[in-house]
Amino acid sequence: MAQAEIPASTLSAATDFQRHYSSLEHELTKVIVGQSDVIQQTLCCLLIGGHALIEGVPGIGKTLLARSLGQVLDLKFSRIQFTPDLMPADILGTSILVTDALGVRSMQFQGGPLFGNVILADEINRASPKTQSAMLEAMSEQSISVGRTTHRLADPFFVIATQNPLEMEGTYPLPEAQLDRFAMNIIIRPPPVDELVNIMDRTTGVNKPALLTIMNAARLAEMKLMVRSVTVAEILKRYIARIILCTHPDSDQATDSVKKYVRYGASPRAAQALILAARVQALINGRTYVEPNDILAVALPCLRHRIITHFDARVDGIDTVAIIQDVLKNTDPAPEAAAIKSLMR
Repeated sequence: MAQAEIPASTLSAATDFQRHYSSLEHELTKVIVGQSDVIQQTLCCLLIGGHALIEGVPGIGKTLLARSLGQVLDLKFSRIQFTPDLMPADILGTSILVTDALGVRSMQFQGGPLFGNVILADEINRASPKTQSAMLEAMSEQSISVGRTTHRLADPFFVIATQNPLEMEGTYPLPEAQLDRFAMNIIIRPPPVDELVNIMDRTTGVNKPALLTIMNAARLAEMKLMVRSVTVAEILKRYIARIILCTHPDSDQATDSVKKYVRYGASPRAAQALILAARVQALINGRTYVEPNDILAVALPCLRHRIITHFDARVDGIDTVAIIQDVLKNTDPAPEAAAIKSLMR
């Protein structure tokens, strides 16, 4: 779509989106040194109405990023420290016996920390599988069921979960069904020398940066609506569908690496996350329509936690990143190939 064909009102809304997005990003960079990709991907999850799974070794800033996002948003923030002895009722809530002014006793539901807007699930893979599974309904349906009653959660509802690498002591792998509820798997890498020095300067001096609250629920809802109004050409929707299908080993279009190493491919939720994230990427780049490069820019974080590999992959040193890169490189987008190439010019 040519820029001249876009209505002025849409361009104005896109400009407002960029301005508010830049404000959010700038505020987070006051306390998060470097890690621009991590900040962008976390904000992307927020804006598409998904959830973020942030992975990295301890002490690298996972919790700081999640807590900082809670500070800059004028929303209710809750933090849950996941431990091996944490029980489902500790996060969902439970019914308690209360006595009113007349002495009448009744059972009353007391909501747990999930009844907030921005939920930090810290070190989620240190909890038992039973407690991890208690998050499934909340993340998927934005509600929880306790006994025979279903309770609606707040809107917006955004879970930022942090996890340590599975090789570390005291961790449990997240169930595949729960992994699929996360829009993106965000990896935080150790900082280089210059950034590490900057971190020391900011955190060990007298003055520490203060974060401002710059966005409320109404503004966030407007930005989320703008994301869904971004144009995606039919050829690009079909291209995304082909990418997803190529991650399935039983597909005729699967690559050799997928057929050899993949047990289960990406679900339809992956396609939903991919198209929405590509729309955010387009708006960040000042466009109200998606280009192929927007899709490629978000493919890894949207897909890498949704592909389940065989044991042979670990034996041969093949991870999901390598498989996704192979899929993106070899996926045949025909019969859309010529049209997609024209869009990339």
